Amino acid sequence: MKRKLLFFSLIAAVAAACMLLRPMLFITAGEDVIYTGAATEGKTFAIKFRHSVQKTPVEETLAVDGKGFLLLSTKYQSFGVGLPFSAEEGNFRQEGNNYILDNMNRHYDKLSLRVGEGTNLTIVIDGITFNLCEMFPPGTKIDIYIAPRNKLF
Repeated sequence: MKRKLLFFSLIAAVAAACMLLRPMLFITAGEDVIYTGAATEGKTFAIKFRHSVQKTPVEETLAVDGKGFLLLSTKYQSFGVGLPFSAEEGNFRQEGNNYILDNMNRHYDKLSLRVGEGTNLTIVIDGITFNLCEMFPPGTKIDIYIAPRNKLF
């Protein structure tokens, strides 16, 4: 009986350790946890915002890539400061009023964003839309990163 209890206790401890050390994707604002989900390779999410200079919508699509993120594409409606335009940055095409740059393949270990007034900063992940401008005041830092569950902050 003691051997069975020891065996099941060991299995439970290993399972708990695996769960705590499993890579997770976190979106946080200071001490506030906005989102937690499995950091599955290839999992995608979108960051949407209004460009601060051009005042036009921008949508960036990213994917989980190893221990960080890969910028897959950017969709925007005008050319200007801070917007990609070079053929070396990816495959460029136009769809209606939108310019799309695909296959950008820029790697980021983590992402840090700031809520700005009038930027309409939004993250869409797992079918959930987080309108960060409605959730937090301007200037709030938003961090997106991958870490084991036990390393939340």
